[in-house]
Amino acid sequence: MGSSVTPSNAPPPIRLTVNGCAHDVPAAPDTALLHVLRNDLELNGPKYGCGLGECGACTVLIDGVAARSCVIPVRAAQGRAVTTLEGLGTRQHPGPTQQAFIDCQAAQCGYCLNGMIMTVEALLRRDPCPTEQVLRSELHHNLCRCGTHVEIMQAALRAVQLRAARAAEDSPR
Repeated sequence: MGSSVTPSNAPPPIRLTVNGCAHDVPAAPDTALLHVLRNDLELNGPKYGCGLGECGACTVLIDGVAARSCVIPVRAAQGRAVTTLEGLGTRQHPGPTQQAFIDCQAAQCGYCLNGMIMTVEALLRRDPCPTEQVLRSELHHNLCRCGTHVEIMQAALRAVQLRAARAAEDSPR
């Protein structure tokens, strides 16, 4: 179901900042953020999984914190920075967390991947050197039906290494 409304009852557009770009979207204020991201902004990183905020497939970052976009009304994202999987890097230059998942081939069907990557990204932004136990705990509520858990953990640990290496490269000497 799209988030568009008819012109006769259209509320004023909602201004969102997604991946660093401002967008005015013609959505009802209580439309799920996920629907606006996918249907209006054509960002397909976040996936519709359970629709209840339990599986993690729809995870985005809001002001750097992992959030389940299927249960967040679009009005709650106004004035806040929303980052989707597409905002972490590009095909040519993936972000460190994305690159780690590529390096470790941490996908089978790939449906959970958005949530796994975004959850790891949010953790690494607040704790650049988490333990394996912290990573496991953080990913505990992201569901993967394919059984790619071993590769996902390898990728999460690899993301820690890649971010540390990138930080060392970027630091002044």
